[in-house]
Amino acid sequence: MICPDCGLVVGDRVIDVGSEWRTFSNDKATKDPSRVGDTQNPLLSDGDLSTMIGKGTGAASFDEFGNSKYQNRRTMSSSDRAMMNAFKEITNMADRINLPRNIVDRTNNLFKQVYEQKSLKGRSNDAIASACLYIACRQEGVPRTFKEICAVSRISKKEIGRCFKLILKALETSVDLITTGDFMSRFCSNLGLPKQVQMAATHIARKAVELDLVPGRSPISVAAAAIYMASQASAEKRTQKEIGDIAGVADVTIRQSYRLIYPRAPDLFPADFKFDTPVDKLPQL
Repeated sequence: MICPDCGLVVGDRVIDVGSEWRTFSNDKATKDPSRVGDTQNPLLSDGDLSTMIGKGTGAASFDEFGNSKYQNRRTMSSSDRAMMNAFKEITNMADRINLPRNIVDRTNNLFKQVYEQKSLKGRSNDAIASACLYIACRQEGVPRTFKEICAVSRISKKEIGRCFKLILKALETSVDLITTGDFMSRFCSNLGLPKQVQMAATHIARKAVELDLVPGRSPISVAAAAIYMASQASAEKRTQKEIGDIAGVADVTIRQSYRLIYPRAPDLFPADFKFDTPVDKLPQL
């Protein structure tokens, strides 16, 4: 590989580690076109470099009893096999909630560190993988709620929460605190709310936290209550149930947070907000 401008040799030996084959129209669907092993995986021992022997077709491939003379020897260790299964589960979970590849890579690295430390013995690999996915989302700045992770895994919310705390302690790492702004744009987008309502809800939630109107309430419930207040003041009204289904919180939780911020509603809306319903006409619940 040579630079066309200055002639600098950037690389004199380039290796393609991708799949190596060509497909022709007359090839059978059952035929394996690969002449090499799988792509290299740096998370597994020896990069997961292995050789697979294809099924024999001629008479020379079988002995007198009809058994294949050349068989694959399972060279993958049990630990690598466990990690491979966990990596597949992580990829499946990430695909279900449309997470990008960098989240999957970070989750795989977190799982490998936890698995090699053997600090969570007795916990299922699926629970550890789910907790690692939750941590990776938080660290990459695209947090997901425990309920969202629980919905795409086979693990209970309580078990994911336990593994989450144990992993943070074992790896001596931390995650940033979640805020109402981390979820606002996603919740409003899923509810089909316009930009003006989203900006108003963000402003309401931020002011409510600054004025200490919602002590002890989770950022998700505060965000849901702010969206409810902003939508009720606009032409694009949404019910508590609609917001609760998207945010993953109960109707009663939204009502409790809403009651805390309702008395200061005139101070929470941005100055340029265009009201469809006046503040004094908002639901009191």
